[in-house]
Amino acid sequence: MSLTRLPVKMLGDMVSPRALERIFQDAAIARGTTVEALDVPTLEDILKKEVFKRLQLSVPAPLAKKRVSEVLAELMKSTQERMFAGPDAASIATLEESARRFALYFDWPEAQRLRGILGVVRDEEKAGRDVRPLTQEGFSLIGLMERRLEEGLVAQAQDLAELRATFTRVEGLGNRDVRRLETLITQIDEAQGQGTLLPAEVERARDLTFKLRKLLESSVVQPLGGLSPDLDPEVQARVQALEQEHTGKVFSGLEREFAPLLRAREDLEAQRQAFARQQQAGKLSSEALDAWRADLTARRAEVVEGQRQEYLRLEEQLNALQGGADVRVLLDSARMALDSGALISDELDELRRTVGVLQAGQGAAGELLSLNRDLMALERDARNVPGASEELAPLLAHALAAVGRGERIDPAPLWEILERHMGAAAQQRENFDVRAEHVIREYDAVRGLAGETTQRLGRLADTLRAQRRLGAMSAEARERYVQTIVDAEALLAEAQAEHRAAQEVTSTFGQDALSGLLDVFDLGGGDGSGGGLFGALDDAPAAAPAGPQADALADDSLESWVVEGGQVVDGSDDPTARRVVDLLAAAQALGLTRVDLGGPQGEWAAHSDGQGGWRVARAATRDPLDRVARPWLETGEV
Repeated sequence: MSLTRLPVKMLGDMVSPRALERIFQDAAIARGTTVEALDVPTLEDILKKEVFKRLQLSVPAPLAKKRVSEVLAELMKSTQERMFAGPDAASIATLEESARRFALYFDWPEAQRLRGILGVVRDEEKAGRDVRPLTQEGFSLIGLMERRLEEGLVAQAQDLAELRATFTRVEGLGNRDVRRLETLITQIDEAQGQGTLLPAEVERARDLTFKLRKLLESSVVQPLGGLSPDLDPEVQARVQALEQEHTGKVFSGLEREFAPLLRAREDLEAQRQAFARQQQAGKLSSEALDAWRADLTARRAEVVEGQRQEYLRLEEQLNALQGGADVRVLLDSARMALDSGALISDELDELRRTVGVLQAGQGAAGELLSLNRDLMALERDARNVPGASEELAPLLAHALAAVGRGERIDPAPLWEILERHMGAAAQQRENFDVRAEHVIREYDAVRGLAGETTQRLGRLADTLRAQRRLGAMSAEARERYVQTIVDAEALLAEAQAEHRAAQEVTSTFGQDALSGLLDVFDLGGGDGSGGGLFGALDDAPAAAPAGPQADALADDSLESWVVEGGQVVDGSDDPTARRVVDLLAAAQALGLTRVDLGGPQGEWAAHSDGQGGWRVARAATRDPLDRVARPWLETGEV
């Protein structure tokens, strides 16, 4: 295989792969050789001269130099690898072997077109025709699938980290769904290690985590002990946030799954926009999304059947017109997509235009078909570049119509427009990388701070590291990258604020109080499952119930204290309770309003009264706290 495959892959986000291939071809001819015969020193010279010059047309010189240097470094590492092993590396057998790596992803459009190519290329070879253009396209498709797989593995790793974090919170529920979740996490983890995507398993695990997190909260949302009909507004808000988080993920998944259908039907796209507004307003329900999924599934089946009928008509016309190997590849890949239940809107557009070109082109049909393919490729590439489709859409429509009438046009100006947008996107990506690096660097400064905020920030920092390592990104991966940066920046601001507050606590209460606090408190709210072990409490005998609140709760073996101004004003003079009061002062300095602790001295719960004071309760187990004491803790009333 030609050495140029690597630079085309690595620089294809700034200059179109076709333009790069032409640059290498012209440069090779100017040096008296061919692209296939280029050696490393000659390719290095072309990269430093012709390619660097072309890059500067769309990006600043420092960025162009940086990217060329990255290609050269990778080229030096890769020249001994199997992909550059020799002239047989580009054989059909190698292409077939590469395709087998993606057998699990048969529903990918790239995989379907590759199967179409493989179905045609053997026949073309037997007929003695040149198959290099087909194999070259096949390896380009392999490159696209490699990128898609890499992006998918990064996203799956992020999902896996979140699933594990949630599992540690719900594990104590111990029911069948917890065991199912554990099994799914194990399966996803094994697949991740093998470089395999399991989207269905990830989706099922997400659904289970939502169900379990809601169950964890619902035990608190219900009226406690029948003593109060009022529900905790804070807990209610957390449950609602869980529901909206879940519906947001379901909605995003539906957008991705049915994207071709939504593009093909304006009425359905209008529905999507309406759902998006509801989701942003926090009013989107799971029931509405379930109904929408069922409707979209039915609509897709109807559209697929209509497209199948049109495909059969076009296939009959093209067979009569004898369009050649490229047309056969297009027909085969479209048929396989239909057989898998996918839409073929783009393929039908290309088939219609191909029929028109063959009917109008007469003697120039081959040249016009090549031009038509070039324009269609430009249209597809533009969808993946921010802002490009909007500017190019009317120009492409005009150019494709002209080719359909049998006219020759120059596509170079259109490619230049696309590459201008590609250059802007590459510069934007550079800016994103700088922001991601800032988050990662600043996280290292606060990572020693315990708590949910820092833990979540750590998971996002790991994801950012993986995303930065990706090369050229698809539109979907770029959106995920931006969202990860935005989320991580928000968490970083919270973590830094907590870090400053922790330093204030240290100066006011001492390092021991801070250490105890950080070991116990959930500093970010998380999913409301409470704090961890309270290892800083001294051993002390249980104190007798004290105060009017404690008298009311005595039958449930509960103790209670009222704290004002940092002093116990109602309750026993218990040394353990005094230790808790010290920590509550530190908690208040961090802006916390609720504390749940557990340890050798029993289960503890404390609620701020909103005026600088606290209500505190202790029991041997968590049940009487939640069942009996919670109304008093929240309202001060028994």
